[in-house]
Amino acid sequence: MRWGVAGPGEIAAGFAEAMASVADGEIVAVASRSIDRAAAFGDRFGVARRYGDYADLAADPDVDVVYVATPASRHEQDTLAFLEAGKHVLCEKPFAMNAGQARRMADAARARGLFLMEAVWSRFLPAYRALEDVIGSGRIGEPLLVEADFGMRWPMQPEHRLFDPRLGGGALLDLGVYPVQLCSLVLGPVEHVVADGVIGATGVDEQVAAVLRHQGGKLGVVKAAIRTTLACTARIAGTDGSVDLPAFMHCPDAITVTTRPGGAERIDGSYEGNGLRFEIAEVHRCLGQGLAESPLMTLDESVAIASTLDAVRTQVLANATRTAPPVDAQPTRL
Repeated sequence: MRWGVAGPGEIAAGFAEAMASVADGEIVAVASRSIDRAAAFGDRFGVARRYGDYADLAADPDVDVVYVATPASRHEQDTLAFLEAGKHVLCEKPFAMNAGQARRMADAARARGLFLMEAVWSRFLPAYRALEDVIGSGRIGEPLLVEADFGMRWPMQPEHRLFDPRLGGGALLDLGVYPVQLCSLVLGPVEHVVADGVIGATGVDEQVAAVLRHQGGKLGVVKAAIRTTLACTARIAGTDGSVDLPAFMHCPDAITVTTRPGGAERIDGSYEGNGLRFEIAEVHRCLGQGLAESPLMTLDESVAIASTLDAVRTQVLANATRTAPPVDAQPTRL
């Protein structure tokens, strides 16, 4: 499978490292709005074709599928362009800035019969596959409550994408998507949202908390932050037991299942190398089987998650406290 990379940033570098662990794929081209950045990425990872324009990547006949790792504000634009050019697409999370964009992306892929998936890498990790097995087998009964948070302390840098609203900055889209997708995975569709937060000096949400009511009276309690470090854990409570995901909840190396009266069992989910390889393998599996969507991360669910994030953001912007930035400390590195 011949890959192109759009947006040679930090996450794309991790993607390229992961590709080295996948036997049936290679990166053959990279594009950036800066030819120098594309060249640097190509030199680092041995990618021969480097483009200073995304349109050139879209026109490359030797590219089968494109990994879109551009800022969230460009996801719709870039995904639609690559789909129009006949390329399959793996689009980095958050899938889009809002649900309207997400629907247009999904509709375009379906109209063209092309593969499209949101790159929520958590879904394909061994620990998350084990989690789905535990929930599906009924070991903890009916899951009723998910508590999950993801937050880190980051210094105020107005030029950084996390603090730039034009680039989709803020805690919700960048980090909050992980707790929200876990609630979606375990509890299903969201019916109602109550949310609040804090808006920082640059206009992005720096702290967010929300309660999600899912179908059947199930609840998700989620938090995200970019100005303080949270536990970064998750807990799923069911009628007959619970599952704990340690830090970091989006990429745990194990889960702990507690049942009554069975006690606690630690299920190993560790792996070697870069975990992004599992989402790459899923793209290859789906394309090899002629699937236009992954059953593990469907387009309908990506649109639903975007809708939930919209509902949270609407309430946060309407109700949130606005603060000046506190004195900066060194960032907490994940």
